Amino acid sequence: MNLRPFGKTGIGVSEIGLGAWQMGGGWGTVTGEAADLILRTAVESGVNFVDTADVYGLGRSEVLIGRFLKASRAKLFVATKLGRFPTEGGASPYSMEAFSGFVEGSLRRLGTQALDLVQLHCAPTEILRRGEVFFFLRRLQEQGKIRHFGTSVQTVEEALLCLEQEGLTSLQVIFNIFRRKPAEALFEKAVQKGVAVIVRLPLASGLLSGRFDKDTVFPEDDHRNFNRDGARFNVGETFAGLPFPKGVELAESLRPWVPHGLTLAQFALRFCLDFEAVTTVIPGASKPGQARANAVASQVTPLSPILHERLREFY
Repeated sequence: MNLRPFGKTGIGVSEIGLGAWQMGGGWGTVTGEAADLILRTAVESGVNFVDTADVYGLGRSEVLIGRFLKASRAKLFVATKLGRFPTEGGASPYSMEAFSGFVEGSLRRLGTQALDLVQLHCAPTEILRRGEVFFFLRRLQEQGKIRHFGTSVQTVEEALLCLEQEGLTSLQVIFNIFRRKPAEALFEKAVQKGVAVIVRLPLASGLLSGRFDKDTVFPEDDHRNFNRDGARFNVGETFAGLPFPKGVELAESLRPWVPHGLTLAQFALRFCLDFEAVTTVIPGASKPGQARANAVASQVTPLSPILHERLREFY
């Protein structure tokens, strides 16, 4: 597994990380035993970066990661998020008091004295524009509760707002073959600022895994079922905003371009890694074999300039 520098921290993180949304629920069900095996397999494959959030399963994902860390003594850089966990009485989640409570909860569940990275979890654009939340994060950093802070955003416009904030360590963005605007409008500036770029949804909610057909049915509580039209959150978080049948059709049309010996998923992950600005890519994994196969993308030869040009035209 190759490592890349995580912004200006001096820390090297694995090019392929592990997204842990599935360990809390939201797309399929992963048992505690399965989560432990997925984490162990990822670590054995060279992964040292895991991304989670306090709201994934209302803490379940963090609890499972915390148990794994305690039992295995593995050295992982754990990134979590705050801002979406339910508050008492429906109080605003964007206050110093709320942030302190969120962080204390994550510290407890992960079993650590300081959080490696705390990211704002897709805060509304106006909240980012006002900037007060970054003051809260700096306060928590001064208190020693968090080591670094970043943001997970839904749009390039939000990412550009965040890049103006002092002390920002990382940006988490949606980027894949179907959604490449960050490469055109964001990556260069992130490099100039020395800000790490975390890529989520590199497989477009599984479309680019090649495992689905137009008749695939997802469980009722899976976001790939209930959020296809953006009913619950930003539509870009599910299938890159594409209608599912069209996404399946487009993914299938890419198969002839996949180099010999690679899966469609590895091809899609390698595509993301070929951009210098990308620090780490965090595909999810609901089975150990998926975590192992994803890690292989780090060792794959970069795609040719001709193929990248074809993919640009395809987009």
